[in-house]
Amino acid sequence: MPLMTLKVLLPFAVFAEEDQVARMVVETAQGAFGLLPQRLDCVASLVPGILSFEVEAQGEVFLALDEGVLVKTGPDVV
Repeated sequence: MPLMTLKVLLPFAVFAEEDQVARMVVETAQGAFGLLPQRLDCVASLVPGILSFEVEAQGEVFLALDEGVLVKTGPDVV
């Protein structure tokens, strides 16, 4: 089963980098939506909220976000 790679960037550093991400949920101004590995490429403007993602080794992980931009290209999510 194909999985995703997630990279969370700050203006001055890489905050987190996770491989083997099975799914994730992000919050936008239009509401929350989920990302699976087979989803088409997309760009979304993120609002303050919670980013949740699932990694087999760690289970479900939650990150608080202020705001930002999400870009999904193929298996890579930044």
